[in-house]
Amino acid sequence: MQISVLFSGGKDSSLSAILLEPFFEVELVTCGFSLLPIGEVAAETAKKLGFPHRIIKPDTSILEKAYDMILQDGFPKNAINFIHKSVIEYLAADNNVKVIADGIRRDDRVPVLGQPDIRSIEDRFGVHYICPLKGFGRAAVNELVKEHLFIEEGMSEEILKADYETELRELIRQRHGPGKIKEIFPLHVQSHVIERRKAGQNKIT
Repeated sequence: MQISVLFSGGKDSSLSAILLEPFFEVELVTCGFSLLPIGEVAAETAKKLGFPHRIIKPDTSILEKAYDMILQDGFPKNAINFIHKSVIEYLAADNNVKVIADGIRRDDRVPVLGQPDIRSIEDRFGVHYICPLKGFGRAAVNELVKEHLFIEEGMSEEILKADYETELRELIRQRHGPGKIKEIFPLHVQSHVIERRKAGQNKIT
């Protein structure tokens, strides 16, 4: 059975794909709104992980609505959760997609789906939604990453990833300048996967 894993090129979505690999035919799926070449960044990482990859391009009205939400709220949580839900619904509407997964962890607040939304999507579209990392906290995820991945980490403005925040930040930068980004988005660390770790491999060769 095929599973479509929403993929940003970061450690969480990469690890989710690896955990699902023994049980499903994994495809990695990246959402892009064409503001930045994030699909190409994700495609390169997917190739290194050894999974097929495709890019979906939902209507830009999703990004525009998220933009309105984030300016009204003054913080990113609701806007990013809205994009996440909308992208899952977009993917679920594909008749060839039966199982969807993401890299949401136990303690994540953004992005995340509530149980009513999960049940609604599964019932309306006839799909299954899976969070392989839902039982894992940050420390446990980091231990698994050490076993399976080489990553680079840096502040959010330094790491180019294929996540929702990247293009939302870019839209705000284009319309309001970099200062507005600093007002809305708290500083936080992002990860980008460099390659998959082979058994017994301790360094990149």
